[in-house]
Amino acid sequence: MIYELFVYLPCVCFCFAVLASFRGTVQNGLPLEIGDTVQILEKCEGKAVLQSQLICGVLQFETVVPTEDSVITEMTSTLRDWGTMWKQLYVKNEGDLFHRLWHVMNEILDLRRQVLVGHLTHDRMRDVKQHITARLDWGNEQLGLDLVPRREFSMVDPDDISVTELYRLMEHRHRKKETPVPASTHHLFVHMKSLMSSNLGEELEVFFYIYDSRESKPLSERFFVKLNKNGVPKSPEKTERQCTLFVDLGSGDLRKDVYIVVHIIRIGRMGAGEKKNTCSVQYRRPFGCAVVSIADLLTADSKDDHLLKVYACNTESDWYQIHDNIIKKVNSRYNLSGSNTGLAVALQLLHGDIEQLRREYMAIFTRGVSITRKLGFSDVIMPGEMRNDLYITLEKGEFEKGGKTVARNVEITVYALDVDGQILRGFVAAGSGEPGADEYHSFVLYHNNSPRWTEQIKLPIPVDMFRGSHVRFEFRHCSTKDKGEKKLFGFSFVPLMQEDGRTLPDGTHELIVHKCEENTNLQDYARYLKLPFSKAHLPGNNQAVKGTKESFWITSFLCSTKLTQNGDMLDLLKWRAHPERIGDSLSKLKEIDGSEIVKFLQDTLDTLFGILDESPQRYGLKVFDCLVHIINLLQDSKFQHFKPVMDTYIESHFAGALSYRDLIKVLKWYVDRIIEAEHQEHIQQVLKATEYVFKYIVQSRRLFALATGGQSEEEFRCCIHELFMSIRFFLSQESPGNGPITHTQAVFLRTFPAVYGELLKLFTVKEVATFVRETLGSLPATTHADCPLEAVKLQCIAKTVESQLYTNPESRCILLPVVLRLLQTHMQEQKDLVMCGHILTSMLSLIKRDDTEPSVSEEVDLIVDSLMGVLLRTILEISNRPQSTGGTMRLQFQDITGEFVACLLALLKQMKDKHYQQLLQSFTSKDELRDFLLQLFTVFRILIRPEMFPKDWTVMRLVTNNVIITTVLYLSDALRKNFLNDKFDYKVWDSYFYLSVIFINQPCLQLETFSPSKRKKILEKYGDMRVMMGCEIFSMWQNLGEHKLNFIPAMIGPFLEVTLVPQPDLRNVMIPIFHDMMDWEQRRSGNFKQVEAKLIDKLDSLMSEGKGDETYRELFNSIIPLFGPYPSLLKKIERETWRESGISLIATVTRLMERLLDYRDCMKLGEVDGKKIGCTVSLLNFYKTELNKEEMYIRYIHKLYDLHMKAQNFTEASYTLLLYDELLEWSERPLREFLNYPMQSEWQRKEYLHLTIIQNFDRGKCWENGILLCRELADQYESYYDYRNLSKMRMMEASLYDKIMDQQRLEPEFFRVGFYGKKFPFFLRNKEFVCRGHDYERLEAFQQRMLNEFPHAIAMQHANQPDQTIYQAEAQYLQIYAVTPIPDSQDVLQRDGVPDNIKSFYKVNNIWRFRYDRPFHKGTKDKENEFKSLWVERTTLTLVQSLPGISRWFEVEKRELVEVSPLENAIEVIENKNLQLRTLITQCQTRQMQNINPLTMCLNGVIDAAVNGGLARYQEAFFVKDYMMNHPEDGDKIGRLRELMFEQAHILEFGLAVHEKFVPQDMRPLHKKLVDQFHLMKSSLGIQCKEFTTHSFASNEVSNITGQSESSDEVFNMQVSALTERADSSHTYTHTLTRSTELSGSPQLSEKHKHARENSCLSPRERPCSAIFPNPLDPTQLHVLCVKVVKPAPSSWSLDTPLSDSVGKLLCPPVPPRPSYSARVFVSLQTSAPPFTPSPTECQSAGLVANSPVLSGSYSSGISSLSRCSVSEASGTEAPPSDHALPTSASSGSDELFRRENKTPPPYSVYERNNPRRPIPLPHSLSIPPPSADAPPIPPKPHQLRSGKPEVDPRRLEQLPRPRPLPRKVSQL
Repeated sequence: MIYELFVYLPCVCFCFAVLASFRGTVQNGLPLEIGDTVQILEKCEGKAVLQSQLICGVLQFETVVPTEDSVITEMTSTLRDWGTMWKQLYVKNEGDLFHRLWHVMNEILDLRRQVLVGHLTHDRMRDVKQHITARLDWGNEQLGLDLVPRREFSMVDPDDISVTELYRLMEHRHRKKETPVPASTHHLFVHMKSLMSSNLGEELEVFFYIYDSRESKPLSERFFVKLNKNGVPKSPEKTERQCTLFVDLGSGDLRKDVYIVVHIIRIGRMGAGEKKNTCSVQYRRPFGCAVVSIADLLTADSKDDHLLKVYACNTESDWYQIHDNIIKKVNSRYNLSGSNTGLAVALQLLHGDIEQLRREYMAIFTRGVSITRKLGFSDVIMPGEMRNDLYITLEKGEFEKGGKTVARNVEITVYALDVDGQILRGFVAAGSGEPGADEYHSFVLYHNNSPRWTEQIKLPIPVDMFRGSHVRFEFRHCSTKDKGEKKLFGFSFVPLMQEDGRTLPDGTHELIVHKCEENTNLQDYARYLKLPFSKAHLPGNNQAVKGTKESFWITSFLCSTKLTQNGDMLDLLKWRAHPERIGDSLSKLKEIDGSEIVKFLQDTLDTLFGILDESPQRYGLKVFDCLVHIINLLQDSKFQHFKPVMDTYIESHFAGALSYRDLIKVLKWYVDRIIEAEHQEHIQQVLKATEYVFKYIVQSRRLFALATGGQSEEEFRCCIHELFMSIRFFLSQESPGNGPITHTQAVFLRTFPAVYGELLKLFTVKEVATFVRETLGSLPATTHADCPLEAVKLQCIAKTVESQLYTNPESRCILLPVVLRLLQTHMQEQKDLVMCGHILTSMLSLIKRDDTEPSVSEEVDLIVDSLMGVLLRTILEISNRPQSTGGTMRLQFQDITGEFVACLLALLKQMKDKHYQQLLQSFTSKDELRDFLLQLFTVFRILIRPEMFPKDWTVMRLVTNNVIITTVLYLSDALRKNFLNDKFDYKVWDSYFYLSVIFINQPCLQLETFSPSKRKKILEKYGDMRVMMGCEIFSMWQNLGEHKLNFIPAMIGPFLEVTLVPQPDLRNVMIPIFHDMMDWEQRRSGNFKQVEAKLIDKLDSLMSEGKGDETYRELFNSIIPLFGPYPSLLKKIERETWRESGISLIATVTRLMERLLDYRDCMKLGEVDGKKIGCTVSLLNFYKTELNKEEMYIRYIHKLYDLHMKAQNFTEASYTLLLYDELLEWSERPLREFLNYPMQSEWQRKEYLHLTIIQNFDRGKCWENGILLCRELADQYESYYDYRNLSKMRMMEASLYDKIMDQQRLEPEFFRVGFYGKKFPFFLRNKEFVCRGHDYERLEAFQQRMLNEFPHAIAMQHANQPDQTIYQAEAQYLQIYAVTPIPDSQDVLQRDGVPDNIKSFYKVNNIWRFRYDRPFHKGTKDKENEFKSLWVERTTLTLVQSLPGISRWFEVEKRELVEVSPLENAIEVIENKNLQLRTLITQCQTRQMQNINPLTMCLNGVIDAAVNGGLARYQEAFFVKDYMMNHPEDGDKIGRLRELMFEQAHILEFGLAVHEKFVPQDMRPLHKKLVDQFHLMKSSLGIQCKEFTTHSFASNEVSNITGQSESSDEVFNMQVSALTERADSSHTYTHTLTRSTELSGSPQLSEKHKHARENSCLSPRERPCSAIFPNPLDPTQLHVLCVKVVKPAPSSWSLDTPLSDSVGKLLCPPVPPRPSYSARVFVSLQTSAPPFTPSPTECQSAGLVANSPVLSGSYSSGISSLSRCSVSEASGTEAPPSDHALPTSASSGSDELFRRENKTPPPYSVYERNNPRRPIPLPHSLSIPPPSADAPPIPPKPHQLRSGKPEVDPRRLEQLPRPRPLPRKVSQL
């Protein structure tokens, strides 16, 4: 389903006041009174909803533009564009993107409503806009739309910013899209779902933490989840107790050896398998452990569920290291806790800071999630972060048995107590996820006096409660007896803070276990706090406690932003208490950890400046060093976020008003020591801190000035000037190579630009700019090539340009010369180009912002003068560098070319007329100007390249093109003034024209390919820049004068390419240039052959690339005026003296374009079809016959060859390649490399072509043609005595002969196709063709194929020639029907001894002519007997080339139409049926039929139809007196019809005899019925039974009949019908579908059939296959079927001849043509012939007509006019007309002589029962050897006559005449 998307927009309202009344009496009038206010709700395309033109009077109106947010405007227009494209996604079946885009569009609409309501907070509005723009960019990227440049979520107008700024925006957005910045902070989301186990029954506690196996320590605190007895969380409604986020993981933590460790503790009895007893005490006992590597989660894009295997340790004592054992796979120490035990958790890695996650994963934070922190601070410490967590890990203990026989079961209880000894409630946490408790119980290890727990607890005690607090650990023995008591036997404690304020130091502490009893009162904390808590803190004399064996170890770790464990830090902060320690404290500050310093940053700074104020002379240097150390500490990435803290301190808390003097003094002291110092490291550290040192100096001076009213100002300025003099002095020093001073200079330059802003607080802009200029100017001018100072100089310049100082126009004019000088030097040397590009980009961006300032013009002058030339050279240099090809494709925007290009465009865009004039005047010579123009044009060509910018940077491309065309317009005058007439420079002009052409043809300017909205925006903003450039080309061309000849014919192709752009105005401007070219070429050469040749060559290549259209062809040949004073091209040519050749050229080019357009349209189709091939043939012939372009002709030969090979048309491919083969000769002429042919001799190429053609003829089963080529190639090998190849060729030739005789070939059907209507391509339009069908393809399949190729065509359902309305219709009409081939190879087909395999080839190959019949009624139609008026219109089609050829279809060249009378039609029908009967009888006799059913059906159809009146209808129609009187000229024909009827009776008589011999027993009743019906038939014909006395008589009679039949398979599929028998069968040998319907003696057809016959309907089921009906012979050819009858004497071909001379010999009488119709007497034959054995050739010849499509149909007598079959069709020949009979012999001797001379075997072998069968010798040419004899001789070669000397048919492969030879060009072959 497709949804309609509606976007409702706020309307643009137009209001006007009525100044004159209007009654509104007109139609649709609006009555108005003066003073009324009318609001126009909508205005579309200049028309308003309210038609104001109907209002008479003066209207005053104003346009009210809605002030909506630009994001809303963009959203609205974007959604409109998406709506159209979104529907197309559905049409293209891109369902995934379709649905995703649908959801995004709905989401954007919801966000749009939120923005329009206006109730969002500022932060929320920002987030919504960011979300909207992200979705818009995603959709644009998915749909292939343009990248939108934005600033703060709003679209940017390219005119409002500089090109460099635009480039940076585009680059930033592209980088963000292509390469997202990897997050440095990561977080792990964990959702505990359930524990699946078969042996649960106790509550569980699950602890998650992240563990570093490399360091063997945890990285995070623990996440704690409680599970009930079913293994699911106890509080499912509280998601924060099931889900957690492990936060602040660094990139280094996402390693393979970092794991998520899960410990599971059960709550229950001591033993897991113990029975329930009365003891209710529960213990925490180890259950299992699971681990998973974090690296396994890196590939998971979404939250995945994991089922973790749970393992248990084999020994409880190893529990503390079970996770290490699992990680290290120490399998002997753990095993699976159960086969079905698994922990189901969801794990997902999230990336980005925590605030970003809150926005992107709102659902996680909304439903609740606990935060699990990292142990210690994250990689980046944020100021303001509050944290005070003490982590204590219960490591291990050593306990005595205490009088027990077994070891103890020790449990630890942990309490936190405050300074008053009260338990801190809720400050003991086992981990995140569960709230803190008052106490913590460790798990119990069974019978273990040396337990190891490694349990971590967290004590989040507030800072103010830390002093005086302590932690107490109580140790109890857990009894396993019935009572299950827990007995206290000792305790340990540890204070959290020492007396001096330091907290418990991190690390492992060995605590003393103080023994006690169960009833000991531990509430008296003051007593035990006096005891020692750690063995490390025992006094030396307390040996008793030291020697005790019981100890308890813990590990503490403090993560606090307020407390410190460092004593040196405390000493520094308390410096007033111990003044004597100040020096040591200041010295030790550098050794304190940075995290401790940033904790107390403000206090530390106050301390330092306090010391400086009190003792500047004593501690000034040390304080300065400490200050430098702290400043540089903040440069570290871990503490860089504390810089704002220091900035805030300086602005708000710093109070050292006198400090600036000491700071300047110490800083100058360090600078003065630089040159003399041996070690520069410390000085470099000082210079790194220069920025903040100056901040303190400036703030101190400001405080002093504020306090004193600006006293000592001059002193301060002098100090600063002296300081800068020292700086300039040390910067001016030259150091050899990479000396230490050079590095110190580089350090200062890196920090120097940060000082500008501070100086501006105390000095004017010009003063600071002067400081900077003099400082940078003091740098040494010459440095070494490998000196790092050069790069640092540029970095300093870059920061200077980006600083606040440079943005001021006053300071910029001071700094610009220094900047330009340094830039020019680096760009000339091609060094540090990336930095140069950044600097130039920043400079030009500022110029655009301040372009209203008067100084900007001078700045542009300076930049142009300094950098224009070097900028062009730099772009050229970079563009010509070889690009490295890496594994990942380099994006163009990453290259510095883009930045320099943007700079060039920005500079050109800023240039005005004055700047161009000054630039051109700056060139001292024409050569300099020439070089500049060439460089600029070359750079412009580079900018136009498609790869210059990413594909979706259309905005950038349009800006680029706008700048280019503006610049070209400025420089055109310079070109005309300086390089015309005597100063003409071809290279400059050529570069100009070349640039103009590729400018017009670039894809981003082809507005026709854009959406309407995009096209409208571009036209409104820039216009059509192609037309502007085209007008400029025309103008410049007109100025060339006689120099135009220099560009003929070179510019023909480029200008032609421009005219092919589908822009009417551009074409109108450019086409007259061709007339100009023709005119100038005519003047120079007397003709314009060069123009013609170039035009045609280029036209082919350009149109094959998809350029040009039908409109262009019409414009080229039209007479419509182009523009202005220029008439059409044709009109201009008609006025010239050379108009005839010009008009001829235009006509030729127009016809070529017609064919090229057709060719291109056809090639767009997917599969190879006839349309592609036909179009290629048309184009190929055009190049050959009309243009005589040999190279193009050969190219299209090979294109056609490739099409045929792709379609597996191997025969057509051979004929195609033969065209090229015929252009070559057997010579040693060298040929150049061409197409896919290597450089070789002409002989070698022709040999290769011959072999390829032979191979394809073989694959296409056209072996006869391959044999001829084999012979030709063999002759060549023989002439060169190359017997090896000669042998191979002879063997190949022999194999082709074998294939002719052994392999089966299918005879294709042929179809006539008419293409009518103007919608067809030119090469098909209103033409008719004959097509050679594919194998097994019948009419229905062919018709469907054609309709598929032309899906808009209408199939015509009649065979009549269409009228003019069809020819001129704006539609496509197809007229298709089958036609019958008329072979030319009569000598082969009429020879009786030729096998069918050979004849079948000549019946369907080299065919020029085809025929089809159309029945119609002439005169009055007799309803009782329609055969009286049924005529046949016979059409013969002659083709331009024979089939098969280079195409499967060829155009009809000539049509011949003949009408066949009803009588002649009847004669043909009966002759065809007689022929069919003879063939079937022969096949049955020679045992070629495995089944007698075909003969049965045929006999039944003929006899039954005749009995029902079939032949009687002919008697009624033609044997009546009225017909004879009205048609006296048909007497002979009537006699012929009578003879054929009698002949059919005789054939039926013999057929019944044969049938009786072979009919099976179950069909005897049918045979008897046929015999009875046959007697009735004879009676109806008036034939007496006495005429048919014996069975042998019939045999002897029919043995004289030459019969040829269809294949047996076809006959077997025939069905019998009483009146009409139709058969559609698949031929076994030919597979040719035949649809001849033959009726015998049954004119009583149904009305349906009558209507079909009369109207020639081409319905697939009613239409016969050979057009409408089968194709009988012409009337002039009917003599062939007439039976020769002689009254007294036996004929030479009858069996009346005495056989005494021929006993034991095979009689081979010829079958001469029958005599004319004058002989009407039918002679009875009374002799019989002895039997003989038929030869194989006879058996094959019996099936000769099996391939004929006209012999299938019903087995009736063949009277139906709808089913006729001629002998020429049946035999595949067209007999020549003959009006005389052959001479007959009166004796058998002459008959025998006649047979021997002709050497043809008889068509029948008659078998007599009393003569044994024996072989009879054959003539030599057809003799069959005995089994022991050698192989039979090779049959004659194709087209070779058997009589006389064998000669090869001169036509050889095909009958078509050869085309005229082409001029031979070796260079083009």
